[in-house]
Amino acid sequence: MLYREAGDFKTSYEDDSQTFPIAFDRYRYWVVLAFAFLVVPFIINDYWANAIVVPFLIYAIAAIGLNILTGYCGQVSLGTGGFMAVGAYACYKLMTSFPDVSIVVHIILAGGITAAVGAAFGLPSLRIKGFYLAVATLAAQFFLVWLFNKVSWFYNYSASGQINAPERTVFGVPVTGPNTEAWAQYLICLVFVTACAIVARNLTRGSLGRTWMSIRDMDIAAEIIGVNPLKAKLTAFAVSSFFIGIAGALFFAVYLGAVEVGEAFGIQKSFLVLFMIIIGGLGSIFGSFAGAAFLVVLPVVLKVIGVDLLGWPTDLVAHFQLVIVGALIMFFLIKEPHGLAQLWRLAKEKLRLWPFPY
Repeated sequence: MLYREAGDFKTSYEDDSQTFPIAFDRYRYWVVLAFAFLVVPFIINDYWANAIVVPFLIYAIAAIGLNILTGYCGQVSLGTGGFMAVGAYACYKLMTSFPDVSIVVHIILAGGITAAVGAAFGLPSLRIKGFYLAVATLAAQFFLVWLFNKVSWFYNYSASGQINAPERTVFGVPVTGPNTEAWAQYLICLVFVTACAIVARNLTRGSLGRTWMSIRDMDIAAEIIGVNPLKAKLTAFAVSSFFIGIAGALFFAVYLGAVEVGEAFGIQKSFLVLFMIIIGGLGSIFGSFAGAAFLVVLPVVLKVIGVDLLGWPTDLVAHFQLVIVGALIMFFLIKEPHGLAQLWRLAKEKLRLWPFPY
């Protein structure tokens, strides 16, 4: 009986329009946040950090960025991997060119550079949409990967073609490089994902978010009532690319430490993030987290069950994972287009009415 609105009175417009209208949700949010910041750093180890937690946090940022563009503004994009590569290589060039500047500043600046690149590649969205825009962003994906492969300036003329993150510290604690502890990796990613989620939530609830959603629902009607499609679409591409660039910088500098653009940021990365928002839920910040968590945890669970317990071959388990993801995508697109986020909302509505049938 804790999950009720009875007795939770609202006395202002801000209270009435808050993200968590039920007191239990607000308390749960702060408890989860406190647990993530104050407890997990003391119990996390290298396996949990590298296999599940850190990739989940980074992919959640990328999924939030793509969800802003696709879920809120309705612009299809298949260039997420390329924009993550822009963030990674921008962070690398900043780290090597300005070694005395904080890595946090480098990551934010890498997001800004990616935002500019994303806005430039978003210009075709003013004339084309749907399948044609998807093909244009797919072309951006291949062009960016080709550019970072062929222009040796981006990887400082390294013979291997890889970029390697030099060691950088925050408050004297290494967060990049081989000496980085698991808790330090986790904390810097957690700080960025928390900040990105709060910013994205406030943007999508404000006037800018309403202009994005009006373009998504009916762009011609939105233009008639005064919405500027140029501003709406380009800001969606810029904000989306900003988050994706931050995710790419963290993916390179904090998580992997060394990347080659074709392997780390290929077309499969774009489809992976797209699958996350389809399964998690389009037009939902929580759906970005849910989809990222599902697709990060799924391979680990299948490996434990299929390989460790049942003794199946590794390649069979990998193919079985593709079958599960494909089936879930078809299921959610046909039966529940709003994904896991909508199932969560329905469960909360049932809980609010329980034990009454309606």
